[in-house]
Amino acid sequence: MFDILIYLFENSVHTKSKISIDYDNLTNDLSDIGFQKRDIYNALRWLKNLSCYKNNILASINVLSKQISTRIYTQEESLKLNVDCRGFILFLEQLEILTLETREMIIERIMDLDMNELHLEDLKWIVLIVLFNVPGCESVYGKLENLLFNFQEDIIH
Repeated sequence: MFDILIYLFENSVHTKSKISIDYDNLTNDLSDIGFQKRDIYNALRWLKNLSCYKNNILASINVLSKQISTRIYTQEESLKLNVDCRGFILFLEQLEILTLETREMIIERIMDLDMNELHLEDLKWIVLIVLFNVPGCESVYGKLENLLFNFQEDIIH
């Protein structure tokens, strides 16, 4: 499922368009490439939930924006997000790349992944995917992209 999300993200970035979900065509295309149907359905569900969560979180922006908070992780979140991941999320908040809203969107999307533990490199991809799909986050997406990528070598730091 994670590989499908990365594949869709990389293809969307190159076309400069948001990840769209046309279930029939996308399922057929991904299946033709060689992805398993179960993983395709899980990835598409994950993206649909990102869209739903994004709409709910954007409705609350006026209430939460510019507030300072301390994030206390649940036991389940702590198991999935190791110390490096939690530290990176805090680092992005301190750089003002993540707001309270986008932080919560990212954590919610991470918890919906079918992975027991998320590695720091995987977290970076999830952050990029979420910011790429949230309206108004173009400047922080660019800031994060510059922070993470070595464009000469085309690798993520």
